[in-house]
Amino acid sequence: MCVLSADKSLFDEAYYQRYYFNKKTSVVDPEHVQRLGAFVCSYLQFIRVPVARVLDIGCGIGLWRDVVQRHYPHAEFHGVEYSEYLCGRFGWKRGSVVNYTASKPFDLVICQGVLPYLSAADVKLATRNLARLSTGALYVEAVAREDFEQDIVDDELTDPRLFKHRAQLYRQGLNEGFVELGGGVWLSRKAELPVFALERANDR
Repeated sequence: MCVLSADKSLFDEAYYQRYYFNKKTSVVDPEHVQRLGAFVCSYLQFIRVPVARVLDIGCGIGLWRDVVQRHYPHAEFHGVEYSEYLCGRFGWKRGSVVNYTASKPFDLVICQGVLPYLSAADVKLATRNLARLSTGALYVEAVAREDFEQDIVDDELTDPRLFKHRAQLYRQGLNEGFVELGGGVWLSRKAELPVFALERANDR
């Protein structure tokens, strides 16, 4: 049986009203993104990842744009979104994490809340593509089956159409092109930056 990723028709105006714009049902916390962005950008500055080009793939309503501009005021920000509705509303470039291509790679790629909408086969394609897109760092956030099993995820707020992949599926794909640093931050294996053994989340 072939299991398909979420169709583009899912991400319409009603979807974003439910999960983004309605305060009672929203899963988005702008203050959380500000704190998260401050952590990611500050950590990359600490390990000396130079950031001049940033890609937010699956950028949604663009919460990362202001964060990136605050920490990297001279960086180019590229927002790519699968939703035709959001592309029309915010002017993002349309594309998918599975097969989006760019003329040159990015120093920082952000992929938040996107991978759980993909089938296992497409997750593998997406993680390989992320490795092609980034020559610096990656921030990735994806809820895994373990998060549901440990009651970390609020089932009432979370989209029931998410795939519940094991964390290992994501890690296997990402480990091919990145070194996991923790906190959702990954360093491209193409980046020529020294990372101490205890700064890595694994020993690969």
